Amino acid sequence: MATWLVTGGAGFIGSHLCDALVARGERVRVLDDLSTGDRVNLPAEAELIIGDAADPAILPHALEGVEGCFHLAAIASVQRGVAEWVTTHRANLTATVSVFDAIRRSGRTVPVVYASSAAVYGDCRDRPIHEDSGKQPLSAYGADKLGCELHARVAGHVHGIASAGMRFFNVYGPRQDPRSPYSGVISIFCNRIRAGQPVTIFGSGEQTRDFVHVGDVVTALLAAMTRADRTAPVFNVCTGRATSVRALAETVAALCDRPLDARHQPERAGEIHHSVGDPARAAAALGFLAERELRDGLADVLNWMNRITAAGDT
Repeated sequence: MATWLVTGGAGFIGSHLCDALVARGERVRVLDDLSTGDRVNLPAEAELIIGDAADPAILPHALEGVEGCFHLAAIASVQRGVAEWVTTHRANLTATVSVFDAIRRSGRTVPVVYASSAAVYGDCRDRPIHEDSGKQPLSAYGADKLGCELHARVAGHVHGIASAGMRFFNVYGPRQDPRSPYSGVISIFCNRIRAGQPVTIFGSGEQTRDFVHVGDVVTALLAAMTRADRTAPVFNVCTGRATSVRALAETVAALCDRPLDARHQPERAGEIHHSVGDPARAAAALGFLAERELRDGLADVLNWMNRITAAGDT
């Protein structure tokens, strides 16, 4: 039975990954400072170390005896990157370098699968966006994630550390906190529409995104651990299907059996107009194809929200 380290394991994506690892009979060790994650998200079998993934003092203990590391700890918010530039930089890039450096110092072979982001592409004109498309990040978050990929190459070339980077597109699913102003659009839309409240659409609503369910993301992460390599490959984690923000809101309203009350606001500065990924490389190298249809995934989110509301948790 292997032991796996999951940084950020008490968060949205990380906790679903922990569930999957435990279901496979694996041991799970989580390193999380609980700044955005919650210990209630974790399976009872998981070992929790409360701490900062950028702290070099805590990483040797966290990495001790593990088969591999899933590095998901991050502040995944473009807005916070604007308001808290240095803080988010430490969480998103310094922590990644710290993980690689701790592995280097350990003298052990510990592969790392880490979270990158479609934000590395910026407002890319390619449709769909493939891994070799130009990288012109428009946010501190995107710049830091591109930095993670560059340091992964250094980790492999200089220090012999195997890795795989996962460029997540728009991930959604249960446990994405709808109360957070930094939450994804799906979580916010689902929460407001089911409560009969209006939603805000910036610009025309015709901007498109590639929404991928967290269950599919977990499948991709697990597959990538078997393909981590010193060449530091990166993979899009996406569906290859574009959905407009307006169509998303209309689908949620239909699932809630409520009329859509959409309030339009001016387009936000730096808004990326169209973003849909090419899943071909992940399909060929990892055998990964996203399976969850958006309508089914939205129903999954709504059912989860209804359950936690009934339980009095929100």
